[in-house]
Amino acid sequence: MFALRLESAARILDLIVEHAGRLASWTGFALVLVMAFNVLLRYLFHTGSVAMQELEWHLMAPVSLLCIAYAIKHEGHVRVDILYGRFPPYIKQALEVVSCLVAVAFSAIIIKLSIGYVMQSYMIGEKSPDPGGLPYRFILKAMIPLGFLLLLVQSLAATLRSLIPFFGGEVPPAAQPDKPFEHAAE
Repeated sequence: MFALRLESAARILDLIVEHAGRLASWTGFALVLVMAFNVLLRYLFHTGSVAMQELEWHLMAPVSLLCIAYAIKHEGHVRVDILYGRFPPYIKQALEVVSCLVAVAFSAIIIKLSIGYVMQSYMIGEKSPDPGGLPYRFILKAMIPLGFLLLLVQSLAATLRSLIPFFGGEVPPAAQPDKPFEHAAE
């Protein structure tokens, strides 16, 4: 009974990460368009824009930070299983719980530390130091706590799922995309 509640809560958290990851993945498409536009400006018209060049790395922040949790949810991360593969199932489950809790703690620490960083940027009205650069640098910096919040949510979901066997449930299978090589933006 309790194992079913854990799985239900984990599914709700997974849904949050799934939707956020799919939405954030569209910034990758926007990044490609901006980069193509910058190349056209540079090579066809022999000009460029500081704001457009800065926009490239402003779009890279959501791609890298907001999609981390999505990648982990879909087992898209690199896992080194040199010793892990030799352990008995109960040791593997205990290690899974501990590693998920470490990820939760790490995410919480980064969120706590980065909020002041974002607030300071907002309070001073930080903008690009380059002429023609982008204003509102705090929006870019806000991707740090937001990305780690999503990582925290995904880590909580993984923690709940890893606790299921300890309460009489079966080890849930790893999350897999519906289709092989499915793209997040589809």
